[in-house]
Amino acid sequence: MHFNPYGGAAAQIAAELVNLGDAADPATLTAIFRDRMTVAAVQDHESAEIIAWTRRLRRVFEADPATRVDLVNALLHDSASKPYISTHDGKAPHLHYVDAQAGTTPRVRAYTAGGLAHLVCDAPDRFGVCSREGCETVYVDVSRNGRRRFCSTRCATRVHVADHRNRQAS
Repeated sequence: MHFNPYGGAAAQIAAELVNLGDAADPATLTAIFRDRMTVAAVQDHESAEIIAWTRRLRRVFEADPATRVDLVNALLHDSASKPYISTHDGKAPHLHYVDAQAGTTPRVRAYTAGGLAHLVCDAPDRFGVCSREGCETVYVDVSRNGRRRFCSTRCATRVHVADHRNRQAS
């Protein structure tokens, strides 16, 4: 499935940040943002702010679809999102949610909030928390059929093998 840049790449970055959790150090964050958001380097204080933001992003992935709208609206409000159309670097017109001159933290907040907003509106059933008991990994489903329930093939296999063994034992 093809998402727009915010619903796709931005939502996937949101999931990546959530899965990093408190282990998101400046070097790791810089690597995530460098190519996809043209961020030069994440500073220590920005890293702490981004970690706090990702805790709020996690709540969106964990919430039921009815609650997600309010959570994402709060993220959009707090990110001071002001959409505008940009045509930088010879690219086709596309939306930006914060001024390009803003610092790293405001850009990350606006980008991830915008991505989750598009996802909630366009494909609300295509993201969540892994269905394997004990796994807290979040995912964005970009598969063709949109039926993903697990963060990885490994988690899905564990659940299916356990189910198979339980059926065989009965």
